[in-house]
Amino acid sequence: HSQISILVLVSKIIGYCTLDNFFHRLLQSSLTHRISYESWLASRGLMLSPFHLRWQTTMFNRLFAYCARINPRAQYLWFNSGLVFGVVAMVGSVVLLTQTLQQTLAQMTTDNPRMGSQQALQVVVPGVNLPTSQLAYFFMALLLSGVIHELGHAVAALREQVRVNGFGIFVFVVYPGAFVDLFTTHLNIISPTQQLRIFCAGVWHNFVLCVAALAFLFLLPLFLFPMYSTGGGALVTEVVQGSAADGPRGLSVGDIVSGLEDCPVRGVDDWSSCLSRISLTPQTGYCVPSASLQPSWRLDGTMDCCSNNSLTDLCFSYMKPQGKNSREYACMPVRKMVTGTRVCRTNGDCAAHSHAASICVTPSLENQTRFIRVTHPPNTHMLFVGYPPHLQYAVSLTNFLPRFGFLHLDLPVFLETFCKYVVSLSGALAVVNSVPCFALDGQWMLNALLEATLVTVVTDRQKRELIGFFLLLAGSALLAANVALGLWMVTAR
Repeated sequence: HSQISILVLVSKIIGYCTLDNFFHRLLQSSLTHRISYESWLASRGLMLSPFHLRWQTTMFNRLFAYCARINPRAQYLWFNSGLVFGVVAMVGSVVLLTQTLQQTLAQMTTDNPRMGSQQALQVVVPGVNLPTSQLAYFFMALLLSGVIHELGHAVAALREQVRVNGFGIFVFVVYPGAFVDLFTTHLNIISPTQQLRIFCAGVWHNFVLCVAALAFLFLLPLFLFPMYSTGGGALVTEVVQGSAADGPRGLSVGDIVSGLEDCPVRGVDDWSSCLSRISLTPQTGYCVPSASLQPSWRLDGTMDCCSNNSLTDLCFSYMKPQGKNSREYACMPVRKMVTGTRVCRTNGDCAAHSHAASICVTPSLENQTRFIRVTHPPNTHMLFVGYPPHLQYAVSLTNFLPRFGFLHLDLPVFLETFCKYVVSLSGALAVVNSVPCFALDGQWMLNALLEATLVTVVTDRQKRELIGFFLLLAGSALLAANVALGLWMVTAR
């Protein structure tokens, strides 16, 4: 399925880009419309090339200038903090990419799928490890992160008396981004420390945005408290059609899950931890009256336990109280037997809580298969038989329960998901742009840092540039290796 979705997505992208480029070339080659077409593009700040659309404007220059004049003393401390963060982030990004590369190589050799989920940085491919249903979140968060990044550069540049020619937004293939056009002459005549403040401002603002989104995510229950409550269960927001949770006796959008077997569910984290616990522990049993048990044996002495594959019956196993290691099997109507009954592990659990003679019966299933009662009042239990991870992927849940009927279920989900993408993508931009790599902020950060620190140690400018070149070469190779191996791990396996 992932290969098909990738093929369809790539085909659409190539088709749209080819069509746009065809009309662009057609108008440019027309003697009648070429001049008017190019002047129309220029008047609107548009530039079109294969797989790349760019728009630039000066309408935000006054806003940048206004921001640069707000509390100069505080901004001086702010951008100096960004300078320190940028230098630390440059070193930290190299360490993080080195660890990620080691983890990727270890995963390739050990073939352990869990190691991939432990990596701090992962290559994102739509349709593979990024659901197509969440592409809107991805692109909006990416655009916001890019705009904040460039806002930092613009304000820092104006504070250092560097003119901003304009601000723009681009789309490369389908990925959005932003940029600022700085006056190069002004940039070259200021000191290396001033340059470093400008170049570090982008990753600094990405880091601040990441922290702000993380704080908003943490405080979201407090912000939404007047409208939504938490801690009362996990609210179902989506049920995958045709899944094990779908159907008339299954879960529905708006249901509140409050328990899985004897494990209480107060939120999404409890839902995940309960399913994990159920997967790792033996199957739960149920206390039923011993008088209701009828062993399933044929006349010839062979076992016949629900061999007719009934949809309402299930095979249960139990130990006879009077026998030693004597296991019996009984085919019983599952909903009737487990509704309102106490869970147990041994017959002793039933004897301690029941006056009548009761026996602990356990669903007779394969090793990894589990029988799970899902509590979602006021409805009757949903009964699930299968692998617990299948139940987890069958439904989408949220911690936020609306206090009023007119409130939309998806508002907290939207805010929560968008914040998570902002944290992830803004943090990733801060890390990647800090890498001393050609064509990234890290290139200019490294060059300015070397000019600011090595000028008295290495007096020859060409030698400093040579040192910077080899450091950039190493950083570029490290980033390229991570991207190449990350893409291969995501798409080829």
